Amino acid sequence: MQEEAVLAEFRASKALLEGHFLLSSGRHSAHYLQCARVLMNPERASRLSTLLAAKLPHDIRKQIDKVVSPAMGGVIIGHEMGRALQVDALFVERPEGFFELRRGFSIDPGDKVLMVEDVVTTGKSSREAIVAIESAGGIVVGAAALVDRSAGTADLGVPFTALVALNFPTYAADELPPELAATPAVKPGSRAQPDARADIGAS
Repeated sequence: MQEEAVLAEFRASKALLEGHFLLSSGRHSAHYLQCARVLMNPERASRLSTLLAAKLPHDIRKQIDKVVSPAMGGVIIGHEMGRALQVDALFVERPEGFFELRRGFSIDPGDKVLMVEDVVTTGKSSREAIVAIESAGGIVVGAAALVDRSAGTADLGVPFTALVALNFPTYAADELPPELAATPAVKPGSRAQPDARADIGAS
């Protein structure tokens, strides 16, 4: 599936938004990808995850024992990737400000894990999720996401596969173009946002 076809999937589900958005990274953008909307249709979610799973390097795909994703944004795509790869899908949460396994989830020592996100922008939440997986005894053999919007800058410390790269510009609060500075920012994400001046957000 080419980039335009993936964008068509986002547009069809009204998941590609335009305006002035404050991302969870603390940066600003004129575009926002609401992956929860593109994934709300089970058939579409299954189709996209199957394509993403097929794009994984073969040597990584054959190793995977479990899929682990960060809540909340990664839960649906993580579950669908588990289905596509025919392995269990778990997720990590951060009730105390750091990611951890809860709800009886566990990783057997030495399990080979694929970390799965919906969108990667800075890669911060992905790296934090990887730390939690490794702390629980897993070996992260790769990471995957529906969308890489890092412009190739996200370094997750493991091989990273994205279904599509969408390089919409993002801006720090002190470098907004006039058309964005003239309108208030909307916070569309699933979790509390940082101060707009601090680039501490996740993906």
